[in-house]
Amino acid sequence: MKETIAFVGGGNMAASLIGGLLAAGCQAANIRVAERLADSAARIRERFGVSVGNDIRAVTDGADIVVLAIKPQQFAEAAVGLQPLAGSTTLSIMAGVRCTTLRRSLGTATEIVRSMPNTPALIRRGATGLFAPDGTSARSRARAEAIVKSVGSACWVETEDALDAVTALSGCGPAYFFRFVESLRDAGVALGLDSAAARSLAFETFAGAAALATARDEDVAELRRQVTSKGGATEAALQRLDAGNFDALIRAALTAACERSRELGLDDKERSP
Repeated sequence: MKETIAFVGGGNMAASLIGGLLAAGCQAANIRVAERLADSAARIRERFGVSVGNDIRAVTDGADIVVLAIKPQQFAEAAVGLQPLAGSTTLSIMAGVRCTTLRRSLGTATEIVRSMPNTPALIRRGATGLFAPDGTSARSRARAEAIVKSVGSACWVETEDALDAVTALSGCGPAYFFRFVESLRDAGVALGLDSAAARSLAFETFAGAAALATARDEDVAELRRQVTSKGGATEAALQRLDAGNFDALIRAALTAACERSRELGLDDKERSP
């Protein structure tokens, strides 16, 4: 990618994207970062050798692509310094800030793409959902996809509301995984394993199972059946999960996350009294 990319915000997710872009062949000279915290600015500059400044207007001026990598509550202030170039692309990785809000603040010169990455992007194993409003050019879609694919996989959704489901599934998903591993570790300890062994076995089992599912063509339900012998230990465990309405609990958890994501994305005037 030879175009100029300006990041507004230099936090962990911005750093992961910058690292991914450089690894994919993007030149450091084509990347700029606006970061007001001196320590973060120095860390980004020293780690990647890119240009870093604290003036959003100066950093983003003339950029082909602007990546909004700040907290949602910081956007209103940051938008004051943004004057996107005509024909540019603005990629937002801010959770909950809708396209209508972005358009109202940024005007019509730039094309907007929203994304929902997740924390495994920090090790370039991210899963990112993308949404582009009707009329968004193929060029802007390609730009956004190239950026997020530098740190993992990308999946386009057809409606902006679907990003709330992406948030519930993959955005929050790492926390579900960590919580389940916690439970497995603690259960293993209760059954007599030491904590280090229980933790290692839980993590390696998940990592191996994920790799197996990725390498094989079978549906995960079929893979589950292949390790569930009739009358065996796995069947006994799964029967207990089913008795506790495991599927319904997972569905309820994701529904709660999706609804909360939708609530957080509403403008103040749209919120229920």
